[in-house]
Amino acid sequence: MSRFHAAHALLPEGWASDVLLEVDGDGTILSVAPSASVAGAERLAGPVIPGVPNLHSHAFQRAMAGLTERRSPPEARDAEGGEDSFWTWRQTMYRFVHRLTPEDAEAVAAQLYAECLEWGFTSIAEFHYLHHQPDGTPYAAPAEMALRHLAAAREAGIGITMLPSLYRHGGIFGKDPVPGQRRFLNDLNSYWRIVEEVRTAIAGDPQAGLGLAPHSLRAVTPEMLREVSRFDGPIHIHAAEQLREVAECEAATGARPVQWLLDQMPVDARWCLIHATHMTDDEAASLARTGAVVGLCPSTEASLGDGIFNYPAHAKAKGRFGFGTDSHVGVSPRDEMRQLETSQRLARHLRSMVTDAARPHPGRNLLEAALAGGGQVSARRIGAIAPGYRCDLVELDPDHPSLTGLSGDTLLDAWVFSGQGNPVRRVVVGGREVVSDGRHHRREAIAERYRQAMRRLTA
Repeated sequence: MSRFHAAHALLPEGWASDVLLEVDGDGTILSVAPSASVAGAERLAGPVIPGVPNLHSHAFQRAMAGLTERRSPPEARDAEGGEDSFWTWRQTMYRFVHRLTPEDAEAVAAQLYAECLEWGFTSIAEFHYLHHQPDGTPYAAPAEMALRHLAAAREAGIGITMLPSLYRHGGIFGKDPVPGQRRFLNDLNSYWRIVEEVRTAIAGDPQAGLGLAPHSLRAVTPEMLREVSRFDGPIHIHAAEQLREVAECEAATGARPVQWLLDQMPVDARWCLIHATHMTDDEAASLARTGAVVGLCPSTEASLGDGIFNYPAHAKAKGRFGFGTDSHVGVSPRDEMRQLETSQRLARHLRSMVTDAARPHPGRNLLEAALAGGGQVSARRIGAIAPGYRCDLVELDPDHPSLTGLSGDTLLDAWVFSGQGNPVRRVVVGGREVVSDGRHHRREAIAERYRQAMRRLTA
């Protein structure tokens, strides 16, 4: 058993002082006692918040960050409507992904996970669709690539929810895939083999969970989606990210993607709809009533020109949401929260959007939404400093220039909205310290393998 003593900690009921945490050998919190003595405990002198769940990751895309920004050549833009967009970016991704080996994928994932930890993400939901060899042939172990991500998470020390993705088609519903998608493709039989290999690999590991990820309405048939929907656990799916996607769904089915899912599938609190960028007010209200979580990735959604989430309608219906980093053009929970709030300000010409009269601090509101939403769809008890939850802690540095002299909810506002530096000082995951003085314990070893992989990939 280990013990931590936080001078100030954000508990489910609010801020508390002199909080003593007792943690079992597997990293689960046994007890939380405010106003307790520090004797015999590891001291956390700065303000402590729960570790933030990252609910959407395609780890291999960390290696592409910065490589897809140049204007596409005319032939690529002409093929996708004449402008640079998500669809031209996707063509670049297909070319890049062809080169990745299992060793590359593991090195890139470890680098990403270490970076996420340094910024305060303590778990990651890996929406994993890079399954096979470049020609589409399965590896000898069908879940080889998924297991590489699991190995990377274990090396970095981050909690992980593996979400093997079912991807069979190239467009709604049943369109043939394109050659660039061949590494992603499975029928249901081969998909379930991958799921079972992952289930076996994580058995007994409190740092790992399992969910399913039907990729999108573009990639699976309704019959496939109904089969997956029987799973008793988290179900993540991309939905309504792009206007063209919405138009194609309407043309094929007569309904918009979110409405189609609500009408045709048993959407409930197990479900996480990634992006859900383009929802009508009625869709947002109907989705909120199911208890499902919207997985927002504001930095990626901005990078890809997806659009701006319909936050007002979703918030009015008391909808749930959390944050992911998707393509990893950003890796900080603070920056995802900031991007959501500031995009709403730009779109609505207002300030303090993620607030109400009773809760006037957007920083705390964004953080608590991230904790609750991410925890709900991660198949693990995370997102709170409370008995029975994983001991995932982020200590902020009260002497950092962004936070100096601040406390409580005002400090959280400053963490989210002030400056570009990183005020995360220490990170504990499952009761084990993995970041000290702002640096991941294996930063250099992980970074060197990443550098070697990138030299090969960009040669």
